[in-house]
Amino acid sequence: MAHQTKRKLPEAGHSLLGREHSHSAWVTNDLDRAVEIFSRRYGVQEFRFIEGVMPSGGHIRVAFAWAGGQVIEVIAANGPGTEFYNEMLPEGAFAIRFHHLGFIVHDQAGWDSLEADLAAQTWPIAHKTLTGSFIDAYYVKAEELGHYLEFVRPFDSGIAFYASVPAN
Repeated sequence: MAHQTKRKLPEAGHSLLGREHSHSAWVTNDLDRAVEIFSRRYGVQEFRFIEGVMPSGGHIRVAFAWAGGQVIEVIAANGPGTEFYNEMLPEGAFAIRFHHLGFIVHDQAGWDSLEADLAAQTWPIAHKTLTGSFIDAYYVKAEELGHYLEFVRPFDSGIAFYASVPAN
């Protein structure tokens, strides 16, 4: 189509929101019910799941699905150290709440630029996972927007994981 928009490549260091958007994430207190809603109502039928014990002792379970040009991520966490995920959820009632926009960083130069921007502008880092082996991540609290911004750098095993997530 002659009138389609053309995507412009993101510029590292241009702005936090100017980096490459890769995923959107929601939190829930009932992952099976949330996945059923994403499937029935929004047409995202196939997911890949991961789960495990968190360093804090809590438990996390996450559903991933490619939908269009992004990954949909639905997170359920419970137990010690899961406040970061559950702070937006009501007590005692089922809910799905938007949690973060995700941005991908493909190389060391881009990661260095991100870290320099985070330090220079004193962005509030709400959470980070920096293992250097699967997917490193910084979560920035975007107070004015009411959600987080996550910046991820996948390593070989993380790249393989994203490749295994089903397309919808």
